[in-house]
Amino acid sequence: MGFLNSEKIIVGYDLGNEYSQISFSRSEAGEVETISQVAGTEIYNIPTVLCKRNGVNQWYYGKEAVRYGEEQQGILVDNLLELALDGEPVLIDGESFEPIALLTLFFKRSLGLLSQVAPSDKIEALMITCDVLDHRILDILNQIVAGIHMKGITIAFQNHTESYYCYMIHQPKELWTYQSVLFDYRGSCIKAYRMECNKRTTPIVAFIEERDFPFPQRESTKDTEELDNRFLQIAGEVCEGKLIGSVFLIGDGFEQEWMKESLRFLCKNRRVFQGNNLFSKGACFGMQERLNASEVGKEYVFLGNEKLKANIGMKIMRQGEESYYAILDAGVNWYEAEHEMEFYISDGNEMNLQITPLIGKNGKLAQIVLEDFPGPIARLKARFYLEAENLLVVEIEDLGFGEIRPAAGRSWKEKIELY
Repeated sequence: MGFLNSEKIIVGYDLGNEYSQISFSRSEAGEVETISQVAGTEIYNIPTVLCKRNGVNQWYYGKEAVRYGEEQQGILVDNLLELALDGEPVLIDGESFEPIALLTLFFKRSLGLLSQVAPSDKIEALMITCDVLDHRILDILNQIVAGIHMKGITIAFQNHTESYYCYMIHQPKELWTYQSVLFDYRGSCIKAYRMECNKRTTPIVAFIEERDFPFPQRESTKDTEELDNRFLQIAGEVCEGKLIGSVFLIGDGFEQEWMKESLRFLCKNRRVFQGNNLFSKGACFGMQERLNASEVGKEYVFLGNEKLKANIGMKIMRQGEESYYAILDAGVNWYEAEHEMEFYISDGNEMNLQITPLIGKNGKLAQIVLEDFPGPIARLKARFYLEAENLLVVEIEDLGFGEIRPAAGRSWKEKIELY
């Protein structure tokens, strides 16, 4: 897997509590490959662990850390993502460490695996994907990014659900033009994702339904027949009566051969795939779409839990004619949605926003009344952003009106439920 010095690479990084994975492509539309910890093999899982060697400031990560820990040559630190979420200092070898610093060290060291395919200065863009994205996880990811000092690189985040969507739209259409299902079995849970598209909208809206099913840990039970029967029930509950073109099985729980009846059921009129690097590949495809949207990417919009599910705009007068001004578009991550604009207002103290949901709910007009408006005409600056997937915040500032009227120092803030 040699590299050409002129090549830029795009990276998809799946950061998990137990293990992580790294995929990459050599261009904005190139084939996506996954890095193996052992060259020439398909060992994609990088244990999300560190090991500090006894008595010295020497750190190992991944499989090497596990080995040193098992040989009792150092202190193994696992569950790095959970530790970062807890936020409590970690005591290692008599010394206190900040958990985010430990996770950042692991991230930086593991990212060094890319030296197999390109020098670090050839990384053009990086997409990090996690199981879920909330304010706490986003804060941790931003601190990691700040800690690895990768300047001039496009960096973004998306959750596993969106990574599944991005992976699927880069597969042959017959696999997902109806519905597709993904089962992720790790630990004591099987997580099921079912993707379907509403072809009656433009652009076509893709939804993914998620469900969690408690399930025995694979290594904790020898009764494979019981596992098979329980998974058969879950598969039936998710798939029965639905037109499904493909099923994907990922996670280390599926690696052993225990599926018989469940696999027979899944394979009826469906194509079934097994692997474990779908999320990191999906993250890489997601970054490719951000940099240079494919034709399919332009035709579809994904509305997941982290997505803004409404178009937000307002009617304005432009060159004497009324026109629609788009402020925020559905389909962007709500935590990245932001827009600033300057405009003039006259004949009143009201500002009306048009909110058009794409999820089957009725559109509405949201009226913002600017109390103590300095009028009769003013130049205003407005900033729009979201505090949650359904909560729009509008901040407005009076800029005055040139020499006629200086800024009065007034500002307004309004919160609007979108649907």
